[in-house]
Amino acid sequence: MTPQTRVKERAEEQASAMNTDQQAMIRMVANDLHRLNQSIMKAVDAGVSVELVRSARHHGGNGNWGDLLIPVILANAPRSEVA
Repeated sequence: MTPQTRVKERAEEQASAMNTDQQAMIRMVANDLHRLNQSIMKAVDAGVSVELVRSARHHGGNGNWGDLLIPVILANAPRSEVA
């Protein structure tokens, strides 16, 4: 069973007070985040742990900012090697 992340729906709800260009950018971020979440679930199912860590914060110069992320990947030992 695949968990429902509702990224796209939440982004659309939050974007209702934004202009057209801002809404387009939020949709792009939401779509990319949805694909990232799918990739993370596949990686976990393949036997690795994935943690996203903020590596930096981008400031737009007008009071807006966004977190930049890097993945920390840990390969899990196969079940036969776990004591």
